[in-house]
Amino acid sequence: MKPTIVYIALGANLGDPIGTLLEAIDDLRELPQVSQLQSSGFYRTKPVDADGPDYINAVVSLQTTLSAVDLFSHLQRIELDHGRERSERNAPRTLDLDLLLFGDESINAEMLTVPHPRMHLRAFVLHPWLSLHLHCNLPKAL
Repeated sequence: MKPTIVYIALGANLGDPIGTLLEAIDDLRELPQVSQLQSSGFYRTKPVDADGPDYINAVVSLQTTLSAVDLFSHLQRIELDHGRERSERNAPRTLDLDLLLFGDESINAEMLTVPHPRMHLRAFVLHPWLSLHLHCNLPKAL
């Protein structure tokens, strides 16, 4: 099975956001059938349509032979392992993992929509995603 290139947004604004994102990236790297994980830098952003501390955000790319649904289940488990509670929309959180793109697949299921329907509206996704893309595609020095 050919691996699929996936993009995932990470965000946290409770507890130790930087430490949590670093641990979540390690958790993603350790998933079965995942390889070639690369991460953007971290970005500090204000909450959108909510109160609370600033968020720390990043985007990772990886390759996987997992299905989108299986990967999504792993993302939700990682969130729960880091104390994620789903109390209300846009509430502060210990960890948020959003599946942005799963190859060129279009998925519109009750539990999962890919491409992420609001990613193009979120600077906290676009800035790290662009930096990741530029960093990964820079020509190597001779």
